[in-house]
Amino acid sequence: MSNLSPKETAAILAKGLLSFPVTHFDAQMRFQEGPYREHCDWLLNFGRLTGLFCAGGTGEVFSLTPNEVFDVTKAAVAATQGRVPVIAGAGYGTAIAVEMAKNAEKAGADGILLLPPYLMFPNQEGMVAHIDAVCKSVSIAVIVYNRDNGVINEDSLARLCERNPNLVGFKDGVGDIELMMRVYAKMGDRLTYIGGLPTAETFALPYLEMGVTTYSSAIFNFLPEWALAFYDAVRAKDQAKVIKGMQEFVLPYIAIRNENKGYAVSIVKAGMTAIGRPAGPVRPPLTDLNADQFARLKKLIEAAKPV
Repeated sequence: MSNLSPKETAAILAKGLLSFPVTHFDAQMRFQEGPYREHCDWLLNFGRLTGLFCAGGTGEVFSLTPNEVFDVTKAAVAATQGRVPVIAGAGYGTAIAVEMAKNAEKAGADGILLLPPYLMFPNQEGMVAHIDAVCKSVSIAVIVYNRDNGVINEDSLARLCERNPNLVGFKDGVGDIELMMRVYAKMGDRLTYIGGLPTAETFALPYLEMGVTTYSSAIFNFLPEWALAFYDAVRAKDQAKVIKGMQEFVLPYIAIRNENKGYAVSIVKAGMTAIGRPAGPVRPPLTDLNADQFARLKKLIEAAKPV
C-alpha cells in the first residue's frame, strides 16, 4: 500500500518529467518481469524523474489482461522501491476499471491513470458516473486521462473533484486549447496537469503557459538524457533550444510515427531495440516498424544530441 497521500503524489508528479516505460514481451508475447524491472531501474538511475506510469498507453495497457496489469504494477513497485510514485493504468468498462484500480492499490501503486472507457462514447453524466465509481473504489490518487471517447468538460470535472478528494490529476490528450484553458481557469491548483498528447514534447512549451508543468515522455525510454535536456529547455522557456530539438529530432521522429496507424507505441519499442535494449514486439493489433522505418529511426537516434 502507498505511503503517500493523493495530494502528496500529485505534488511530486508536478515537479519534473514523467516516465512511461514500455512493457516487455518475449517472442510468444508473454510478459517478461525481469527485463521490465531492470528497465524501470535503468530509467530511474538517470535521476530527476518524478513519476513512473506503469501499464499506461506506452505500456500497452490495451493489450494486457487485468491480471497482467496487476503483475506489471507489482513489478514496477518492486523496481521503484519508493524512489518515485508509481501510477498504474486502469480502463475499459466501469466494472473492469474498478477492479483494475483496486488491484493497483493492492499491488502498492500510489495512483491510478484512468484511461477512456472501451468502445462507447458516453455523455457527461455517464463519464461522471464512471470516474466517480473508480475514485470511490480506492484511497490512492486518481488522474483522469482526457482523450478520445473519454472527454469531460470543466463543469463535470469540478463536480467530480467536490465528491472525490483523491481525484488530483488531469492528463490532457485532446489538444483542445480552449477546453484546457476552461479547465485550468475553473480548477486552478486543485489539480496537477499533465501533457498527454502523442509525442508530448511537441506541445510541452505552449502547454506550460497553461499551467501544464509536466508531461509523459515516451522518448525517455530510449533517449533519457535527451529527454531530460529537452524538458529542462521547456521549463526554462528556452524557445531556441526547444525549436532546435524539434527540428533535429522530434519532427523527423513524428514523421516516421505517422507513416502507419498505431505506431505511437511501436516506434518506442523500435527505439529501444535501436539502442541495444530490446523490449520485444508489440502485441496485435499493433504492428512493428518495417526494416526501412527502423533503419531511418536508428540513424535519427544515433545523430541525436542533448538540446
